[in-house]
Amino acid sequence: MRTIGLIGGTSWHSTIAYYRLINEKVGETRGTWSNPEMLIYSINIEIMREQDPDRINAKYLEVSQVLQKSGAEALVICANTPHMAYDHVQPRIHIPILHIAEATGRKAAQLGARKVGLLGNKPTMTRGFIPEYLNREFGIDTIIPQGEALDRSHHFVSKELTQGKFTEEARKFYLGEIADLKTRGADAIVLGCTELPLLINQDSTDIPLLPTTELHASMAADFILS
Repeated sequence: MRTIGLIGGTSWHSTIAYYRLINEKVGETRGTWSNPEMLIYSINIEIMREQDPDRINAKYLEVSQVLQKSGAEALVICANTPHMAYDHVQPRIHIPILHIAEATGRKAAQLGARKVGLLGNKPTMTRGFIPEYLNREFGIDTIIPQGEALDRSHHFVSKELTQGKFTEEARKFYLGEIADLKTRGADAIVLGCTELPLLINQDSTDIPLLPTTELHASMAADFILS
């Protein structure tokens, strides 16, 4: 099995989910008598809350280089938003970063989706590191919540979900946004916060959900087994 490096901590709740899912998915193929070797570097989430792109880029490059030197053959950033550092980091290391939008786009294309709704925090929804990737690599368009819903989604992600708080208020809000995005033409919904699948699952709605955490973990497991 190949060794991957996990860059976690943003948040630690989602990092736990990644670690569990990757081990489970590898175990489905290899059996439960063994498990893959993984390197985990947990970053302080404070750097993401400050939203300084230069500091984020520098930190993720530093950590990526540490994991590369430690023997990782590929990297997995265990969250959506830190993928804003991908374009800065990837050209400066010699191992691949398994992009979360690649995992998401493959599933969306498999479903035949031509337009997806994207939910997450404000940087994930409004910056191009997921929508532009989906459009460039898969020809898939992305729509996001409108008006004050952008700020409400950011609030729920940053003040609740990434801190391990899952409320009925947040659940009702996101179900309402999913319904609105469907009305606006979305064929599927990208749960673009790694904690969102802990709040909402497929049984909650009739439109296909694309849980980035699970899809990304499956991509990592496939790499380990390749």
